[in-house]
Amino acid sequence: MRHWKKLKTILILMLIPLTIVAADSWLRSALAHFKPTLNIVAVSNEYILTWDKLPYPVYYEIEVLNHPPADDREPAGPTERIARYRTREPKFVIDQKFPFRTYWRVTARSLLRLPVGRYSEAVNLAEIADVAAVNFHAVKPVATSHYPHHDPAPVRPFLTWTTVPGAVYYEIELLSAPPENPNDILPSRHRFFASQEVFTNGYQADLSAYGGDHLYWRVRALDYNGHPLGVFSDAAEIFIDRSLPQLHKPLINADLNRDGMPTPLYPVYSWIPIIGATQYEVEVTDQPPENPNDIVPSRHRIWSKRVEGIDCYDDEPRIRPGTYYWRVRGLDAAGNPVGVFSDAAPYVVDLSKGNYAATFGDSITHGGGAISYSPADWEYSFQTYLNFPVVNLGRSGDTSATMAARFERDVLPFQPKYLIILGGTNSLRGGTPASEVIKDLTAIRDKCLKYGIRPIFLTLPPINPAAIARAFNEETVPNWREEFDAVNRFIRQQRYYIDLDPFFCDAARELPDHYAIDGLHPDIEGKKLMAQIINANWARVTR
Repeated sequence: MRHWKKLKTILILMLIPLTIVAADSWLRSALAHFKPTLNIVAVSNEYILTWDKLPYPVYYEIEVLNHPPADDREPAGPTERIARYRTREPKFVIDQKFPFRTYWRVTARSLLRLPVGRYSEAVNLAEIADVAAVNFHAVKPVATSHYPHHDPAPVRPFLTWTTVPGAVYYEIELLSAPPENPNDILPSRHRFFASQEVFTNGYQADLSAYGGDHLYWRVRALDYNGHPLGVFSDAAEIFIDRSLPQLHKPLINADLNRDGMPTPLYPVYSWIPIIGATQYEVEVTDQPPENPNDIVPSRHRIWSKRVEGIDCYDDEPRIRPGTYYWRVRGLDAAGNPVGVFSDAAPYVVDLSKGNYAATFGDSITHGGGAISYSPADWEYSFQTYLNFPVVNLGRSGDTSATMAARFERDVLPFQPKYLIILGGTNSLRGGTPASEVIKDLTAIRDKCLKYGIRPIFLTLPPINPAAIARAFNEETVPNWREEFDAVNRFIRQQRYYIDLDPFFCDAARELPDHYAIDGLHPDIEGKKLMAQIINANWARVTR
């Protein structure tokens, strides 16, 4: 009897998997023609995918693709699928970290992870989000500075607005009356002043010659070729009080620790320019300046630099922990002060922020894009969209050789567990042979291993020589593609790597304009795509 019970138990245990397999086979056969109907709605800053739930024990697999799929029966290939997610609920929430130029579809999977039916039709997030090229007329800036009757403006007010993704510059117009053509791309007949010399989301207007005390303003975004990116903003009123005192100083618009992000190793400072200044001087102090609203440098100054633009790249790595302060003042052509120093803005250097992971590379890692945006604009940094903590050790202009040379100084103080490495683009496009870049990357890898850091290489995204020449008037070596391929073959031989290159190539294996208008630095869509590819592969390269 005891022997029979034992045998019975064994038979039952043998039958369970057979039963599961049989049930699984029946389910897949019965639902062979099942195809989910995918719905997507926008709610606040998220997009919600939903579909009908099957009354069977299945789970659902969501694919994120960079091209429309060719087949609704087979999974996408590894160079087409950006990411894949699994859920048991008939719902998935997409946040703003995903690029708009993506295609989403869902399929059911059995308990044995086999397909149940077909994939749904793919939905294009860009069309749902109303940001496809044909719908760009609906995009417009929103005024963030307001001067109502009870809180009027001085005669030289700063006018500020929200940035428009992809805008290279802006056109602002001052109006004597409300525009007769709201939500339009054409100038108003009430315009009495306009300027397209606006390369950030702010402008200091000079109203000293305006005869009235009440006017309107609006602004629109323009692309590289001067074509409108959407329509003019809603007109905003300005009431003027000419008796108001005003200190003439730049308005800082860079937040180096926005949303708790760690300060980049090489900070970039940016501001809204002031009337009369042809150059600017930035100073960094290790204590709050003792002389606010003054023209004299602080006695706590530890670094300074003069520039002609509206941003300043710090050439000193900020490695010493603590709180720093920075401010900027305008200068005329002779170097004389134009107004006073701006208010000082603090930022914190905390080396522990890089203990988990760090990114190491050139300007693609450092940040910036769309020609006019620097690493001070967080939207143009792929680190903004990563799902794990990371510190930015990128430095604009780096070659693979300079990366290898600064490794000990710039990486080791943070003691990262993982180092994401993207380097060699500047070297290769300038004519350095792939063999030399590979030597530099090998040296970086070996240094990582020596100090107990896991090196995680990213393959080099392509470039677009014609766009680079147009944007920067720089030539690219003719054999750049072959050299990039050689370096990427080396990277794919490493133990830990993430492949970016295939996702950024157009039919000619170049970087398309919709990812990088300057042919080199990915814009917001490109940075989001980089981050999501890294996110999707992070568990694999860190296990």
